[in-house]
Amino acid sequence: MIELRSHARGVVLAVRAQPRARRAGIVGQHAGALKVAVAEAPEKGKANEAILQLLCSALGLRRSQVLLLSGEASRNKKVLLVGVDPDQLRARIHRLTAESRS
Repeated sequence: MIELRSHARGVVLAVRAQPRARRAGIVGQHAGALKVAVAEAPEKGKANEAILQLLCSALGLRRSQVLLLSGEASRNKKVLLVGVDPDQLRARIHRLTAESRS
């Protein structure tokens, strides 16, 4: 199960990054985190920005709603999703991970 924590401004999502992937997208889950693959290399924040953009697109959020809280230089990241309802987010993530399995 993917870790979601309440935050005063929204929900904190655990993300496992996979930079330099052949294809970008939501891959599934890994150790309680949403696994996200991006083609960009982990240099100068390129992969982090690609991950945040991909999350915006996949979850239907504006870029201003998706903030990197921790894990800038790590594969394990915490991302704040501002103004998001935890139950709706859980449902969206469930759909995304189910699609990645098919």
